[in-house]
Amino acid sequence: MLSASARRHAPPYLRLLLRSRFFSTTTSTGIPEKSDPLRSDPPPIRIAHTSSAGRGVFATRAITAGDTIHSAKPLVTHPSLSCLHQVCYYCLRRKKREDGVDPGPGGYYFCSDSCRENSMAFQEVESRGDWSMLNEYCRSRGLKYPFMVKRLACMVMGGAVSSDCLDILQPASIRKEMLLEMEDEYKLLRSSFKKANIADDAMTFLSKEWYINVLARLRVNAFRIELACGSYEDLLASAVALVGDDAAVGNAVYIVSSFYNHDCDPNAHIVWVDSADAKMKAVRHIEEGEELRICYIDASMDVEARQKILLEGFGFHCNCLRCLYGE
Repeated sequence: MLSASARRHAPPYLRLLLRSRFFSTTTSTGIPEKSDPLRSDPPPIRIAHTSSAGRGVFATRAITAGDTIHSAKPLVTHPSLSCLHQVCYYCLRRKKREDGVDPGPGGYYFCSDSCRENSMAFQEVESRGDWSMLNEYCRSRGLKYPFMVKRLACMVMGGAVSSDCLDILQPASIRKEMLLEMEDEYKLLRSSFKKANIADDAMTFLSKEWYINVLARLRVNAFRIELACGSYEDLLASAVALVGDDAAVGNAVYIVSSFYNHDCDPNAHIVWVDSADAKMKAVRHIEEGEELRICYIDASMDVEARQKILLEGFGFHCNCLRCLYGE
């Protein structure tokens, strides 16, 4: 573990990770470590600079294939439009048939009292606004990230997070035509807050620059959440979603998980069992000091398709061994 002095002199993003409530470590058997301040065991990963891809995640010990490396809770989530009333409005857990009563604020479903309580970080502010114009604008254009920006803005106004909480994440490059679209989204968002009688001093942070900064980071760091099917009903729900071209129950952004770099032949992958709480798993044996990498896209695609999607969606050319060998 880092000493007190090392913690004080660590980079800001590393200090945030060390005290983050959105990150937990596990032992080599996948069993979560207990919160014991006297423990001196090193965490299973460290964040460090790579030679070619900015910051990355590295193993601090050997990790066995199949082990859970760590778990992570999202900083912010939002359901897919097609799943607004089929999943928990907070953790994205699928709604069960027997849970069809007692909707929360706005008519949304919450899977537990805990999620209902945690949602107050944004619901108290969000419930005061009329979001119909923003919703229709995003629905007609197939946009999803403006909903996450709205939720994050509500969380900032509610005092749950700071307005710069995503600044440590890598932003996507934004094309000029995208900037024009973002300006329209921003005007709709701010107008909705104004109509909800949100005080100007509570919206001091909500500038056009803030909106674009947050959206640029969400575009490259948000994960598409596809839950593992745990029942026949879940399987049917997933099949229906696939037919509708929307297999995801929503999107979420994490702090630690966003530092994992891409590889078309990854040694780790992220899984969601029944909610947006994520688990990072080892695909194969990983040596101490080895960089942990995940695949951002469908690894079964051919090299040309992978390169095109990675360049257009994430802004980089992949130089992994699979791509270099044209596999």
